[in-house]
Amino acid sequence: MKFLKLAICAATASLALGGAAYAQEVNFSANAGIASDYIFRGVSQTDEGPQIFGGADLSSGIFYAGVWASNVDFYDSTDAEIDLYAGIKPTVGPVSLDLGAIYYGYLNEPSAADYAYWEFKAAGSIPAGPATLGAAVYYSPEFFGGIGSATYVEANAAISPADKWTINGAIGNQSFDAGGDYTTWNVGVSYAFTDNFSADLRYHDSDLDCTDLCGSRIAVGIKAVLP
Repeated sequence: MKFLKLAICAATASLALGGAAYAQEVNFSANAGIASDYIFRGVSQTDEGPQIFGGADLSSGIFYAGVWASNVDFYDSTDAEIDLYAGIKPTVGPVSLDLGAIYYGYLNEPSAADYAYWEFKAAGSIPAGPATLGAAVYYSPEFFGGIGSATYVEANAAISPADKWTINGAIGNQSFDAGGDYTTWNVGVSYAFTDNFSADLRYHDSDLDCTDLCGSRIAVGIKAVLP
């Protein structure tokens, strides 16, 4: 029921974008893909198993809203992650900004798990010759599992050395009010077969000390976008 209410609120806000953006055109796109693993900030969300994901986005001017879903495996009854998000993408000089909020919800989570949480995002990117440099901050007042506030800070970069090829990577630090901070990083290469179909090969690692769900690993995925 909570998901239904949030989805209705998101849809209502999305429909209001046209008026808020002075009747600018509303654009819709959808995406779907598969990957060998779902790795979020250095930690596998699918118990190192395959991922199936998909989403849909609406945009109008600088405003955007969307939904995204993926299977997960947390060793319990939880079946899927469903994210709702919205925000604005203004441009200030050469800097492209992304200011928004994300709700991470989980389907069939155990009643006492308290997995669902909000994050607020402030990100920016700037061209630097043939490359793009970026940074982002994510803040949650009550993180996954109800463990208190958390902040994730990331620096990233991307470059296209040849037509259809992109090399990109990121390094980030996840900090928690309760302690247990860690650093994670990834680097990968993407190839666009067409404007709407691409593949990604990525190396992930972190300084987390855990069992099989984190540490050095490689994931490969493909994604299709319907404009």
